Order: sequence, then structure tokens, then C-alpha cells
Amino acid sequence: MPHHYDIDHIFEDWPHQPGVVSARLVRAHDGRDVLQMRIELGVLQMEVDGRPDGEQPSGHKTLLDAVMAEAAAVGEAFVLQEDQCFELDREFLQFYHRRICWLALREFERAIVDADHTLAMMDFGAAHSPDPQWTLLHEQYRPFVLFHRTQAAALLRLQTSTPERAVEEINAGLSRIHEVFEGLEAQEQFEEDELVGQLVHLKESLREEYHLGRTLAEQLSDAIAAEEYERAARLRDQIRRRSPS
Repeated sequence: MPHHYDIDHIFEDWPHQPGVVSARLVRAHDGRDVLQMRIELGVLQMEVDGRPDGEQPSGHKTLLDAVMAEAAAVGEAFVLQEDQCFELDREFLQFYHRRICWLALREFERAIVDADHTLAMMDFGAAHSPDPQWTLLHEQYRPFVLFHRTQAAALLRLQTSTPERAVEEINAGLSRIHEVFEGLEAQEQFEEDELVGQLVHLKESLREEYHLGRTLAEQLSDAIAAEEYERAARLRDQIRRRSPS
């Protein structure tokens, strides 16, 4: 076996750190960027665009794109086959690995894109699942994916916009997570959930660090709840002027 197959030097220069997501972007021999993640038994290498393993199922960018195209051709009767479920599980795991690497590297926009892909996989899987148990296997991770997406969106807002916008992203994420708990008829678990607690802690930390009061969106909710409709209208105008889209 040629000596250039030996990768001991990689492990020596990049030791594994238990409990830490160790990731880096490197330039491959052909000039493209690849994402590497150090794990206990070696290194995972992922493509930065499309499917992390670089495969193009049936010529599509991802397997989700491939099965969505098939479903569009078949119509409402489309049901995922066993092998497709297995391959979607693989893609689910690949996007998880890449998402946590983007978060570790503070590549928040890329983390959001990968989180949205995973959420779209869950939505499609739930709509075309052959087995409720298979659906539930993924749905149990929806709050976790939303947690990552909310973290990334808030920290991206902090980098590119304002702390107030970051707080609003956290509130929006918490609302989406609460909807998941409602759908599972587990609303009472929402307040006690560890991930929810981490997002609330992040929000309050931002308020303290940047001396924030109630955001415009929060003030609007307060005004509507108090039936102060004129104040609510003024706040809507402020929000609209701030963000025409």
C-alpha cells in the first residue's frame, strides 16, 4: 500500500477533543473547498454545497429533490419506498453533521440553509410516509433542528443587523417549537424543555448585554392583547417602515 494513503499526520496535527465539535474548511487538491469534521475515530469530509457526500441521486442535487420530483410526477398517491426511507435517513444524518460544523465555524447562513433542508425533509416524509413510526422517528428531532436554526438565525442577525432583530428571531423560533409541542399534545413539556431553556437564556443574555427593552414585535403583541388597537397600528407602521418586505 503506497505511503501517501497514510493519514496519521492528520490525526497528529488535529487531535480529537471529546465533547467539542471540531471543524475546518480546507482546500482540496482540485481547488474546491471541503468541510472536515474531526471525530474520535478519524475525519469526516463533506462537500459544502448540495448533498454532503457529493452524490447526485438520479441527477438531482439531493435525494430530497429526487423524491420530490418523483412525487410530482406520480401525484398525491406517492408513498416512499423502503429503500427511499433508508436513503433519506442517510441524508438526514449527513445534513446534521454538516449543520453542526457550520454552527461551530459560525457560518450561520449556511447552517440555516442546511436546517431548512432537514425541515423540508421532515415535511415531505410526513406527507408521504409509509409508516407512522418512521415519521415519528424524525419528528422527535424537529425541536432540535429548530433550535439549531433559531440559534443560527439569531446570531446571524446579531452579526448583520441589530440585537433587537436577534431577539425577534429567538421569539419566532420559540413560537415554532411551541407549535411542535402543541402538535404532539405535550404543551406542558415546552417550558421544561432544555433546548427551550437555552434559547430563553440566550434571549435574556442579549437583553442584558445590549440593554434591550421589549422589541417592537413584542410591544405589538402586548398592545393587541390589551386591545390597544391605535397603539398596535402605530407599532405596525414602525415595523413596516423598518422592514418593508
